[in-house]
Amino acid sequence: KIMRRLYDYNMNPIGYVSENADGKQTAYDTNYRVLGYYFSGSDKTYDNNMRLVGRGDLLSAFYAPTAKR
Repeated sequence: KIMRRLYDYNMNPIGYVSENADGKQTAYDTNYRVLGYYFSGSDKTYDNNMRLVGRGDLLSAFYAPTAKR
């Protein structure tokens, strides 16, 4: 399992993304609350309630409002 810290343009932490060996990625905010999931096998992104967001890796969309601070 790999955990990456994400930063905004001012180098403030905005969240984390973990990646499992099977390709599943989980997006977290800075308090480690789940924002969403990306499943590489099906190439779909889901929100934290497992509602479909769209096709492809769209995890960065969960951080867009945070990055505009």
